[in-house]
Amino acid sequence: MPLALPRRAAGLLPLVALSACNRPPPPFVALPADPNNPFADLARQGILHTAYAFADPQRLAGRPAEAAQAIAEAEFLAIDLSTNQRWTEMQPLVQIAFLQARPEWRGALGITEAAEPQAVIDAMTRVRMGIGAQDGAAAGAALQPPLVMPGGAASLARLAALPALPRTAWAAAMAQNEMWRIQRQGGRDRWR
Repeated sequence: MPLALPRRAAGLLPLVALSACNRPPPPFVALPADPNNPFADLARQGILHTAYAFADPQRLAGRPAEAAQAIAEAEFLAIDLSTNQRWTEMQPLVQIAFLQARPEWRGALGITEAAEPQAVIDAMTRVRMGIGAQDGAAAGAALQPPLVMPGGAASLARLAALPALPRTAWAAAMAQNEMWRIQRQGGRDRWR
């Protein structure tokens, strides 16, 4: 009788392996390289910037380019913290917090729920580039339906006046705290 349990478990093993193969791969996400520092650790910078930017809504008020950067970084972190092996030591609550906060920042901007994270990152990057080039039309054109509703200048105005995003701020602060904890445990060279 003791042999029956291992046989049953062995019979289930192919089914478990098959179900794992049927899962779609995680979405690809990447932040644009920093032209001023091509060797920058973009994930680490994203954690630091989102923690700073979302901690106080006034920091982003009237600054749509910085708000766009913070939204792009949050979109990136929502995927990267959950899928990149680099973050395996991070508490799982951080990854869950970012995924739960995503509807908050997307809702504030009118980003559709089904939008691919990389499409959002790319749109926010184009907003930053348009604002940097002092081309408001290009910045507004980056925010178009169906990705963002209503799109254009109205969505750009939303970006310049983001409301408080408490779930997003909490997720970003937790990620920063976890990053510092891991760095303290792993020594000075961990992030190089």
